[in-house]
Amino acid sequence: MSREVKLNEALLETATYPLSVATARQEFENVRLVYADGTEPLAAVLDRVEDEQFDSPDEAQSSIYNSIPAEGVGEPGQSGGEG
Repeated sequence: MSREVKLNEALLETATYPLSVATARQEFENVRLVYADGTEPLAAVLDRVEDEQFDSPDEAQSSIYNSIPAEGVGEPGQSGGEG
């Protein structure tokens, strides 16, 4: 059974660091990230991460954020900016 997690929710803070990307895939294989326009398995996002290892939760979060599609960030119907 998969678990849906919003991007702003704590997730990788519970892992032991340093954490390899391969281990993160295994530990969080049932997690789906909830985007503004749908969901995606965390494992698929981790497949796009260039790092082999995360040294901290902040590093993991940053790498994941950098690997999600731009359309996934924000709220549904949110404008791209004003003025």
